[in-house]
Amino acid sequence: MKIYQELLKHIMENGALKTDRTGIGTKSIFGYQMRMDLNEGFPLLTTKKVFLRGIIHELLWFLKGETNIKYLVDNNVHIWDEWPFDIYLKKNGLVEEYPRYSDKWLDKKKEFIQNIKNDSEFAKKWGELGPVYGKQWRKWEAPGGTLVDQIANAIDLLKNNPDSRRIIVNAWNPGELHKMALTPCHAIFQFYVVDGKLSCQMYQRSADTFLGVPFNIASYALLTMMMAQVTGLGYGDFVITFGDVHIYTNHYDQVNLQLSRTPKALPEMRINSDVKCIEDFNFEDFELLNYDPYPAIKAPIAV
Repeated sequence: MKIYQELLKHIMENGALKTDRTGIGTKSIFGYQMRMDLNEGFPLLTTKKVFLRGIIHELLWFLKGETNIKYLVDNNVHIWDEWPFDIYLKKNGLVEEYPRYSDKWLDKKKEFIQNIKNDSEFAKKWGELGPVYGKQWRKWEAPGGTLVDQIANAIDLLKNNPDSRRIIVNAWNPGELHKMALTPCHAIFQFYVVDGKLSCQMYQRSADTFLGVPFNIASYALLTMMMAQVTGLGYGDFVITFGDVHIYTNHYDQVNLQLSRTPKALPEMRINSDVKCIEDFNFEDFELLNYDPYPAIKAPIAV
């Protein structure tokens, strides 16, 4: 996607150097928007191969309302591993013994993941991320303990009052932020219907442009397509609006490599048309066609 390449270039040329929570440092800009017509192809980057299987499983995990990484680990998806592993090391006084990204740290992390996979009690205790996205989307806790299913409410409005300006799902729950392993980066999204087509705009308060944003674009584009299918609507636009959008200082070489590549034609996402309920989607219901990306580019994640 040319618009993504333009964002990378804009940050590299105009971004301000800033400190950040991870201690790595970023080059950052504030306030940026991208718009993608979902009828023109599925917005999955072609300038590097993107881990689509992980995107699909993570989205299904959100929609299940789950907050424990065991489902992801069982499906060989490890994009959330480092946060609970970091908590595990801190709570057991092991941070100094296992310096981050050292060989000892990597071996201990492999052991941690195997324990999550094979020991249900260990997974229950150490695989939990707190009330992150899945909890807020499907079981937002209102005063008095009432649980609000925001996804179900959005579907009901799309079917029965599609002109509503209140078709919003919010993951930023101030009362529970302190319980989360990672506070929501993609914080809120809104659906909009015109001419029988469904559009979605998502606000992302903090965006790791090289590693995270390609995932976020594909995930919310797919969610919009799924929501369109279960509500009988066509595809409109996916709009992503950023707050602090940045490139980590240890990703510069990877970004420059990606900028040297010319985007190719977008692939097509085919969804099983028999699925009519958002809870009924499985991994096998999605098929990506004509995806011809450049090779993947690895980079360390900032925790």
